[in-house]
Amino acid sequence: MFLDPLLGLFSNDMAIDLGTANTLVYVKGKGIVLSEPSVVAVRKDARGGNRVVAVGKEAKMMLGRTPGNIQAIRPMKDGVIADFEVTEAMLRHFIRKVHARRTLVRPRIIISVPSGITQVEKRAVKESAESAGAREVYLVEEPMAAAIGAGLPITEPTSNMVVDIGGGTTEVAVISLAGVVYAKSVRVGGDKMDEAILQYIKRKHNLLIGERTAEMIKTTIGNAYFDPPAPPEPRPEGAEDDQADPPMPDSMDIKGRDLITGIPKTLRITADEVRHAITEQIDAIVETVKIALEQTPPELAADIVDNGIVLTGGGALLKGLDALLAKETHLPISITEDSLSTVVLGSGKALDNIDLLKEVMIK
Repeated sequence: MFLDPLLGLFSNDMAIDLGTANTLVYVKGKGIVLSEPSVVAVRKDARGGNRVVAVGKEAKMMLGRTPGNIQAIRPMKDGVIADFEVTEAMLRHFIRKVHARRTLVRPRIIISVPSGITQVEKRAVKESAESAGAREVYLVEEPMAAAIGAGLPITEPTSNMVVDIGGGTTEVAVISLAGVVYAKSVRVGGDKMDEAILQYIKRKHNLLIGERTAEMIKTTIGNAYFDPPAPPEPRPEGAEDDQADPPMPDSMDIKGRDLITGIPKTLRITADEVRHAITEQIDAIVETVKIALEQTPPELAADIVDNGIVLTGGGALLKGLDALLAKETHLPISITEDSLSTVVLGSGKALDNIDLLKEVMIK
């Protein structure tokens, strides 16, 4: 379109982390301006068409609570687009929201995608962003974006290992000289853990709970590894208490429907039960990290011994996951400062530095 360069002057370039669970938007010169759940509520009209009712936080509140004619959809599944039209509507909504609802916007957009993505899935991401109003679309692999966001020296000839645990996928990558030496993407993440918790409670306690309750259980008392607390050290008399983090609760009350009586009821569930419920997903993540370490060239493996492994993504916040990985790999494990936004910050840095973007962009 001949107007594109002109419209580009009025549009802020954007970086989008199009996640299974959350979508984050970074605008050049402003930083992260939006972080909302990747959920869209649509209403079916008489002619069978769909009309968007709500997007993001509003739509997530509707999950599992909608009447027959309204449906809350999560258009991303396992890190890739499952519903093309709804993804396009969601992207258009977020682009307009960021640009204060101006209609003539044609921003340049960089989108982070899982490393195991197919050509067809890449095209789907590009086309949905272009249909939503993007002037140009660049793609960058999530582990690479996470490494940039974590401030790792990715352009140097030294290796860095990044484990990005999102809602739909877990990405493990070894990065050196601005390229991915080894990458493995498994479709295991926070969503599979939520589903495992939901199924465990259904099987063990005959209680049916919703997706949102399962997610709340995971974030409140979910844990990957039980490390008995060390006994407190004796303090000299008169010393003031340090402001330590409050201990995590080891149980919580949940509400759902009893499958035997059909009546809603409340049940207390413990952190041990939650850990037991998500064992399979945690084991899959640990196994993927071990396979990546086995496949790493020896010179780069030596660097990983010194630099350790960097955890990022929402799944990195699961209590005890870093301790479990440290125990299994005997390597230093660090979690990025703001693990939920590391990927979008990395994409944003690439957007601000066009030479870096050219190096890390995928075709």
